[in-house]
Amino acid sequence: MDKLKRENAGADQVKKNLLQLKCHFTWKLLFEDIDIPDLEMRISEQVEFLDIMSTVGMHNLQAYVRHLKGQHEEALLSLKEAETLAQREQLGKRILVTWGNCAWVHYHMGSLAEAQTYLDKVENTCKEFASPFRYRMECAEMHCEEGWALLKCGGQNYRRAMACFAKALEAEPENPEYNTGYAVAAYREDIDDNFISLEPLRKAVRLNPADSYIKVYLALKLQGVGETDEAERFIEEALSSTSCQTYVFRHAAKYYRNKGCIDKALQLLHKALQTSPESGYLHYQIGLCYRQQMKQLKTEPGEQGRKQEMAQRAISEFQKAVELRPTFEMAYVCMAEVQAEIRQYEEAEANFQKALNMKNLRGHIEQDIHYRYGRYQVFHQQSEDKAITHYLKGLKIEETSYAWRKILIALEKEANKRIKNNVRLVESTSLLGLVHKLKGNMPEALMYYEKALRLTGEMNPEF
Repeated sequence: MDKLKRENAGADQVKKNLLQLKCHFTWKLLFEDIDIPDLEMRISEQVEFLDIMSTVGMHNLQAYVRHLKGQHEEALLSLKEAETLAQREQLGKRILVTWGNCAWVHYHMGSLAEAQTYLDKVENTCKEFASPFRYRMECAEMHCEEGWALLKCGGQNYRRAMACFAKALEAEPENPEYNTGYAVAAYREDIDDNFISLEPLRKAVRLNPADSYIKVYLALKLQGVGETDEAERFIEEALSSTSCQTYVFRHAAKYYRNKGCIDKALQLLHKALQTSPESGYLHYQIGLCYRQQMKQLKTEPGEQGRKQEMAQRAISEFQKAVELRPTFEMAYVCMAEVQAEIRQYEEAEANFQKALNMKNLRGHIEQDIHYRYGRYQVFHQQSEDKAITHYLKGLKIEETSYAWRKILIALEKEANKRIKNNVRLVESTSLLGLVHKLKGNMPEALMYYEKALRLTGEMNPEF
């Protein structure tokens, strides 16, 4: 019994020490279990095709994902690869992440002695670099590793990723890799057209002139702010490079789709698909191209057959995207919108509901889903009531985004239409009060609220 107690006490102490490590097991990476196959595919893509970056971090993340699947031996193989690369590339302090992950995997396998061996390696390195902590180091390299891991695990982690790279940059403001990480995270977080990523992207390109991957992001951002000549220059530079081609093609395709050059976009996406046939993102982008072609045909007489064909192609691509990534909310929404266009209302409703019922969505995405479902209710179901309900749900989410502003415009339009048609005047007038309040126009908001109160009195003398 005493021996068992000692063993348990030893295991508890090892666990206590493990929790102090800085690695994938302690970084609280947020993603859904059903997205693991897609995440694994994206990790192996980055190892294979993103040839301007060290792949040590991706081998570490791959090991963590394999651990989650219960594949501990395979996890150790990934970590062995990471350790060899870290030593070959002389990555210094970053090897602590790999050793930390090794310690955790051995602990989960019940190999406490092995776990302790890696804890000792971490402790000795912390002493060597005079870290005030026994099992961790607060340094730019570690912030950078955490930033890349967060960035790879999807939208819920982007803000934290940006904060990690910002911390790394405090120590080394001109470090090319930290600037790239910060710029990519800022680009992904740039949801309100407030251009937080434009200058970081410019700086990252200046510090990484051979990096075509970051040039495409800059081109997309410049296109978004209307700097088309400069955007064109960067997209051409990126496409003329042979590095990171799979990544360059997929993002350049988005650039050409935005520009209305759908054939060029599809050509690039199909090239990218040759090396990444299982990419949900690529199938989603192809779906968006076919949807755009369908919309163009909508305005042309006698093109009903081709419009139907493009709609079916788009639906098929969106379907493939959600099979590969089951929580790809915007793929469900886009599929629903195309289905509504060809009067497949039952299917459209089912897909909207899948998106509306998803948990842990980022605020601006949830707002966008409510906005687009509201428009579907107005234009395809003639249900202004349901539309207003969803516009209000979107506005309750406290994030001032582009989608939030679109909801305000849509709600104002519906309220004015109702007032004009004499429908539920008190409620409609109050809605205008709310719209002006949220816009920050307090005198107008008060005017509409007072008007609504007077109407209440007129309609109900008991009030």
